[in-house]
Amino acid sequence: MNGKRESVVDVQGTVEDGFEPVRDAFMANFARRGERGAAVAVYRHGRKVVDLWGGTKDGDAGGDPAAAPWEAGTAQVIRSATKGIAAVVPLLLHQRGQLDLDAPVGTYWPEFKAAGKERVLVRHLLSHRAGLPVLDTPLTPDQAIDGVSGPAALAAQAPAWEPGTDHGYHAQTYSWLLGELVLRVTGRTIGSWVADEIAGPLGLDLWIGLPEEAQSRVGRLTAVEPPAPPAASGLRVRPKQSVADAYADPGSLTSRAFAAISPAPDENAPEYRAAELPASAGVATARSLARCYAALIGPVDGRTRLFAPATLTLARTEESAGLDRTLLVATRFGLGFMLHGPSSPLLAPGAFGHPGRGGALACADPESGLAFGYVTNGMQRNVTADARAQALLRAVSHVAG
Repeated sequence: MNGKRESVVDVQGTVEDGFEPVRDAFMANFARRGERGAAVAVYRHGRKVVDLWGGTKDGDAGGDPAAAPWEAGTAQVIRSATKGIAAVVPLLLHQRGQLDLDAPVGTYWPEFKAAGKERVLVRHLLSHRAGLPVLDTPLTPDQAIDGVSGPAALAAQAPAWEPGTDHGYHAQTYSWLLGELVLRVTGRTIGSWVADEIAGPLGLDLWIGLPEEAQSRVGRLTAVEPPAPPAASGLRVRPKQSVADAYADPGSLTSRAFAAISPAPDENAPEYRAAELPASAGVATARSLARCYAALIGPVDGRTRLFAPATLTLARTEESAGLDRTLLVATRFGLGFMLHGPSSPLLAPGAFGHPGRGGALACADPESGLAFGYVTNGMQRNVTADARAQALLRAVSHVAG
């Protein structure tokens, strides 16, 4: 990036003594890694130690010094980082005795048993082993958010492989699978459950289904070019040819999984942000993502932790590992959360969390007591790991280590 761009970025917020390298890495993201507008937050042992933001609220504003700045309360669509927040719901329902992870999904959702899915278990949905990453007939953007068409399509859909025998990332279908399961078990939508049971009690600016009064707080997403080495944080900038070919082939499982909504929805549209799509349309501040994950692993501000020790073990115990049928790279999943691995490095080997395609990331490491949240409006071409997030993670790990 040029010197002018670096000089006009006003990074604001606070870092505790010793965490200054995180601020340095955050500033370097603007100078060297194509950042437009972003925020990062870190909790350690339930206490906030990093809370930074900078750049422009709208990603397509570029380096315009007259553009609206990213502010302390700016929130952002976090794409698939929503999946990790959504996974908290079934795990808490299990913790409360309301959901059996080893029960067939059809126990709670009878229509789901059709087309050879009688033996799909709840844990298969959470670990991307249900064999349902694609739809034979994609949904339109309007159908995707109507609350009816997605569950109906998946109830009728035949699995792409024998459920439970392999894994492949359920990029979009995770929305309707998990949303309908929660609705059948609780009688409440997953967005309302998150609002009432997680965001409200913890004081989070975090939504699956953004309310009208919060729409003006959200930054505008835009596509930006990823950085070239050495600024790429050690990540592969260009995918392997086999992966690139799969994304280019509209008939591949990879392309079909991401095109389960077709044409692609406008992620900046108010109606998309308001949709309860737990695979892709959550909205949050970095501060709230970090605080939520901090509450999963320990008390925050004197509040009881969300996950009991046994539930925390479930979240980060490996359920799926190896070559992902959808992403065509090696991935690791616990129950609803992505686990640390070469294709998606997190804070430490025992960490769990979830990235969002293009940038966002939230995760926690129980051993160090660290919880991390990062959001951005500049969407780079990546799925499981982003150079900017990785630079920040390395700074956090270095300080804490």
